[in-house]
Amino acid sequence: MHYFLGIEILRTDKGLLLTQRKFTLELLNEFSPEARPTATCPLDYNAKLTPHEGELLPNPILYRRLIRKLNFLTNTRPDIAFSVQHLSQFLQAPREPHLKAALHVLRYLKKEPSLGVLLNHSPTFDMLAYCDADWASCSHSRRSISGFVVFLGDTLISWKSKKQTTISLFSAEVEYPSLRRLVAELSWLSRLLHELGLTHITPIPVKCDNMAAIYIAKNPVFHERTKHIEVDCHFVRHKLMEGLIQLSFVPSQQQLANLLTEPLTGFQHSSIVSKLGVQPPSNLRGGVRDPQGTTIVPTAPHLN
Repeated sequence: MHYFLGIEILRTDKGLLLTQRKFTLELLNEFSPEARPTATCPLDYNAKLTPHEGELLPNPILYRRLIRKLNFLTNTRPDIAFSVQHLSQFLQAPREPHLKAALHVLRYLKKEPSLGVLLNHSPTFDMLAYCDADWASCSHSRRSISGFVVFLGDTLISWKSKKQTTISLFSAEVEYPSLRRLVAELSWLSRLLHELGLTHITPIPVKCDNMAAIYIAKNPVFHERTKHIEVDCHFVRHKLMEGLIQLSFVPSQQQLANLLTEPLTGFQHSSIVSKLGVQPPSNLRGGVRDPQGTTIVPTAPHLN
C-alpha cells in the first residue's frame, strides 16, 4: 500500500511514515500565495483571538473550507491540532484576525509540507501517555484546554486537543477532566490491544505535571475542591486501583502534551514535535534532488 484516503505511506529505515504531503501542497496552492514567508510555529505566540474583534469576513465560506481541510490534515499532523481546535471556535462568524491566523498556519505548513507520523518498527510495545491542561486559557469564556498524547513503543498512536465544556475554579479541577479523557482512551486502547494479543501492557505510565491531580487520584477521601469532579475522580481512581494506569509527575518543561494545550514559541514547538516522532521523510516519492542532495518537493496539481 502506498496511498490510502489521502494519506501517503512511505517506507523508511525506521518504519512506515504516514504523510499527507500531496494534500498539503494542494492546500497551499489553493489558499497561500507563493510570496508568503514561512513560519516556525502554527499560531503566533502573542496573538489573542476573540469572537467579536475585527471586521466580519465578506465570504465566511472560504474560512470554513480552510478550517475543514486543516482539520482533515490533523490525521497525520498532531503539531497543528491545537491551532485547528482554536480556530474552529470562530466558524459561526469568522473575522479578519481569524483568517489571518489561519493563513499563519499555512505559512507554518509551507516550511515543511511533508511532515508525518512515523510508525516505528521498534520491537517494544510498552505504552506511555502524557496528560496536560491549560487553566482558563480562553480569554473570552475562561474555559480551559485539555490535551493528551499516547505512545505505543516509540510510535505516537493517539492525541487530542479539546476545550473543556465547563469553567473550573481550581487548576486541579482542570487537570482531572483531562486525565479522565486520557484514562478512558487508555481503557479502550488496552482492550483493543488485548484482543490483538498484547496482554502485558499494564500498568500504563501516565505523566502529569499537576501534583494536586495526582494526590486526588491516590487519596480515598474527597473534599470540597473535588465535589464538582467527583465522577471523574471515581473513574480515574478505579482504573488506578485496577492497575490500568500508573500516575507519576513530570516537570512542565518535559510535558509533551503542552503542544496540544497552548501556543508555543518556535523553539519550544519544534523541540516537542521532534520528540513526538513527527518528521519529514528521508526520501520523497517523485521528488527531485539538487546537486547538494536537498530534496525539492514537486508542485502538486490543483484540484477543482
